[in-house]
Amino acid sequence: MADIIVMKTTGKSAPKVDKGQASPGTLLKGQYKTKTWNHFTGEDGRLFSGIWESTPGKVKVDYKEWEFCHFIEGKAVLTNHKGKKWTLKAGDGFLIPAGFKGTWETVEKVRKHYVILMPKD
Repeated sequence: MADIIVMKTTGKSAPKVDKGQASPGTLLKGQYKTKTWNHFTGEDGRLFSGIWESTPGKVKVDYKEWEFCHFIEGKAVLTNHKGKKWTLKAGDGFLIPAGFKGTWETVEKVRKHYVILMPKD
């Protein structure tokens, strides 16, 4: 029988943090430094879930995967390639479908829960 997974960023049950930053080709503004605490990997390495955060900045995005996000804190503006904008803030949950292209701008430091499903090869 499996146990539930409680997602934390500190303490004995917290996974090691993976620090990152936007690649030079995608960074449009700011620093956009990230931290990821991946709590679960499954479905043959295609499913990921955990907590992610980023500092303010703006990057180009091109989603090959599906992602469900729930903002714990912060504010971001997602803009698709046609110019349609969504302003998202703490408490908002949303789904980014595979094929979404545009920009992600973290306006205020974001911390979110995520569930990502990568495409089949």
